[in-house]
Amino acid sequence: MKKNNQTNSRLVYSTETGRVKGNKQGSSVPDKGDGIVRLFRESRKGNGVTLIKGLPVEVNLKELAKALKKKLGVGGSIKEGVIEVQTDQRELIKQYLEQKNYIVKIAGG
Repeated sequence: MKKNNQTNSRLVYSTETGRVKGNKQGSSVPDKGDGIVRLFRESRKGNGVTLIKGLPVEVNLKELAKALKKKLGVGGSIKEGVIEVQTDQRELIKQYLEQKNYIVKIAGG
């Protein structure tokens, strides 16, 4: 047998750790996505919540969330790069973000 088979192979699955992901060097820059901001509606304890996803990395989420909450007169938070606003006023949020030159789509039901 040739020894080249071992050098050309790579570990894909291990019974100890499961699927083994490849080593991605230089991937410290987060994925920019498709440039479209999406508004999702979810229900938390019976109340409507709007999730704002897909904002560019260079956006200051704290300032944008603060401005949105002040404009709508509601509360909200930032979790894992997603702005959560405690209201289901997606049309007003869409208009506000479009004034800030974002491409916005309302996603979900």
